[in-house]
Amino acid sequence: MTHRCFRLAAAAFLIVSAPALAADPESCETIRLSDPGWTDISSTNAIASVLLEGLGYAPEVQTLSVLVGYQSLKNQDIDVFLGNWMPAQQKFVDELNEANAAEVLVKNLTGAKFTLAVPNYVAEMGVRDFKDLDAHADAFDSQIYGIEPGAPANENIQRMIEADDFGLGDWSVVESSETGMLSQVARAERGKEPIVFLAWAPHPMNRNFDITYLSGGDDYFGPNFGGAEVFTLARTGWSEECPNAAQFFRNLVFTVDMENEMMAKILDEGKRPEAAAAEFLKANPDLLEPWLAGVTTLEGEPGLPAVKASLGL
Repeated sequence: MTHRCFRLAAAAFLIVSAPALAADPESCETIRLSDPGWTDISSTNAIASVLLEGLGYAPEVQTLSVLVGYQSLKNQDIDVFLGNWMPAQQKFVDELNEANAAEVLVKNLTGAKFTLAVPNYVAEMGVRDFKDLDAHADAFDSQIYGIEPGAPANENIQRMIEADDFGLGDWSVVESSETGMLSQVARAERGKEPIVFLAWAPHPMNRNFDITYLSGGDDYFGPNFGGAEVFTLARTGWSEECPNAAQFFRNLVFTVDMENEMMAKILDEGKRPEAAAAEFLKANPDLLEPWLAGVTTLEGEPGLPAVKASLGL
């Protein structure tokens, strides 16, 4: 993780534990969240939304590409983004910092990773590192499967291709979506066909497929197999306008296991994100107290009992 870009982070963390002193103004009722269409962010947005609704807020989740989502944050059309994956999204954060357009509320996840992977049967062919790929170019059709157009991870792969690193200069990125890419992985696995694709944790793909993360991609995805941290960003000024809601988001931190469980409910069980979140919260009520510490309802009433009542606990 490169921390130099987070010059606002230190100030943000200093007030992590500051309690809300009063109810937020009515102008804070609607909280606009960005979702790039990734199931991990759909999961965390859903948890936030269910809790915020219990507090009397009206969360509004907008599905936006990564590029558009960051531009919307910069333009103040989005209030909060729970999916700032670092260091993969370094470029976007640099642009926000240059414009003084956002602040870091909290690091909401550690222990994540994000890089290229292959099924284990491909690893057994001798593909365990980025440098092993080009020797098997014909088997892979010289293609790397990515996610949605504009995603920083796709751009990292494209930079690698343009630089002809690892001999991949004549390869291409197949842009699709998280769901489309994983469908292609499932088809390849059924036929034991070679495929290389973007993989990350948290995600139930790690239980649904037997995969090997490739080493050697540190210059593009970072060390430790693209080891990542995820941050919650807010548009500049929002935390001062809506201090109670901002305190809620500062409290809202996750673990890889939590997100794996939530994502499995959505992807494997077919539940809608908010239904999955409500089910998850009812099964894990001990999470409510730390997440709602120092947080009131929009009207200024104690937050914890209001959320418990909304969940039927």
